[in-house]
Amino acid sequence: MTGPDGRVRVLMLVDSLLPGGAERFLIGLATHLPPERYEVCVCATRGQPDPLVDVVREAGLRYEVLGRRGRFDLSPFRRLRRLLRDGEFDVLHAHKFGSNLWGSIVGRLARSPVVIAHEQTWSYEGQPLRRFLDGRVIARLADVFVAVSSRDRERMTSVERIPPEKTVYIPNAFVPRVGERAAAGLRDQLGIEPDAPVVGTMCVLRRQKRLDVLIDAFALVAEDHPDARLVIAGYGPLDEAWKAHAAERGLSERVHWLGKRDDPEAVLATVDVAAMSSDFEGTPLFAFECMSARTPVVTTDVGGLRDVFEAGTSALLVPRRDPRALAVAIGELLSDPDRRRAMAGAAYARLDEFTIERAVARVGDLYESLLERRGVALPRAAAPAR
Repeated sequence: MTGPDGRVRVLMLVDSLLPGGAERFLIGLATHLPPERYEVCVCATRGQPDPLVDVVREAGLRYEVLGRRGRFDLSPFRRLRRLLRDGEFDVLHAHKFGSNLWGSIVGRLARSPVVIAHEQTWSYEGQPLRRFLDGRVIARLADVFVAVSSRDRERMTSVERIPPEKTVYIPNAFVPRVGERAAAGLRDQLGIEPDAPVVGTMCVLRRQKRLDVLIDAFALVAEDHPDARLVIAGYGPLDEAWKAHAAERGLSERVHWLGKRDDPEAVLATVDVAAMSSDFEGTPLFAFECMSARTPVVTTDVGGLRDVFEAGTSALLVPRRDPRALAVAIGELLSDPDRRRAMAGAAYARLDEFTIERAVARVGDLYESLLERRGVALPRAAAPAR
């Protein structure tokens, strides 16, 4: 089908453009797909005022909002169907569970040539309805289900019973944050001594991230490092609950809550060891930010983190929900500056495997292989071999 100018027309569907990792990765793809070969439209089911919208518009991409008001508001999907039919898009690329579900249903009703569901991650535990919808609805209607970690791909097939041939692993990539600024003297601003050991993290403050485990681990670290500080950047629904948990552990004066930040370089310049305590992950973009900043990482061994890091060489990976194991690993690095430098250097050396250009090449290959399978004529100037 392709457009009148011969380009492949892609509609990327997502719930909103609130600045989470999945949304930032989507924007990275949308703005880096070669414009001479792809015409991209970004479509949000729920419109939100957000800096990521400005990125889309500044890149000259089309942006549509369906205006969905709530979970049970299905009327906007009629507009999506019209958009797909009228726009004659070649590829509908949905991102995250809600958009995967409605995108796969509406995409098939609109007879979109290619429908792709892109799962950023979930725990694959409990939630039998979600397992049913993933395995019996989305996977059957979509041409392919993208997993962002090899572990998630395995769970798609073993837990949700999705046929392996309908899954593909494409890791996320390093996408600099909107509004990133040069490192500033954050230690001075927070009143932290120059030689005090600092542990830090950046995340959305939701249950998945299990900052209670990190706080409990830091309480143990502080027993051996009485000058240590914990820096937490982020916002979310568990902000007050986790602040209360830190107070209960007697850490109110030693944990610094930075709120929402878009300057990981400034935060990581303050940190000796970065820590992630998540219960589950896909491929978190914060891992790549740590690699780029040459900050050593201790993380729970979940999701795609074993795809990104070589355990023991470029990061320390520990079991989830184990504050003591997390504390021991953090303490080992705080006590050994040479090991921190070596580990950070080894991680930095792996960053070339996770550039946005590599992700775009993988996604472009997927689009074109699926379009060829559907018999859609592609532009003559073939994309370079990857």
